[in-house]
Amino acid sequence: MHRRLYKYRVSSIMFSHIVTKHITKKHSTMARMMMMKALCMMVAFMVVVAPYAEALSCSDVVSKLSPCINYLQNGGSVPTACCNGVKGLNAAAKSTADKKTACGCMKNAYHSMSGIKANIALGLPKKCGVHIPYKISMSTNCNNIK
Repeated sequence: MHRRLYKYRVSSIMFSHIVTKHITKKHSTMARMMMMKALCMMVAFMVVVAPYAEALSCSDVVSKLSPCINYLQNGGSVPTACCNGVKGLNAAAKSTADKKTACGCMKNAYHSMSGIKANIALGLPKKCGVHIPYKISMSTNCNNIK
């Protein structure tokens, strides 16, 4: 009798251990599945958002070209910081959408700031050693930029 009781306790302990292990394994599997779902959602979100994270904005254009304002109003020698901004803007505007954004922002800035001389603005890229495939002018149709 003593032996049977011992076996029962061993069986009970083993059964308890097996059930606990099964429940833990089940929860662990569910937790892993939830983590995988969360990871997949994060990756999908990053794929969708990534192209927009690097899109050029008007504030980018203004900050890059702000060192040029005095030159665009008064002429003279082109400041190094201005040319660095022009080169930086040209490098940042890779896609067609970025180029159209930059064009529209420059036109808006021209309207909002008085005293900018159009002929000086037209020659600025060349003075900075940058080739832009469209004319910087108020008559430029930004929608036609490729």
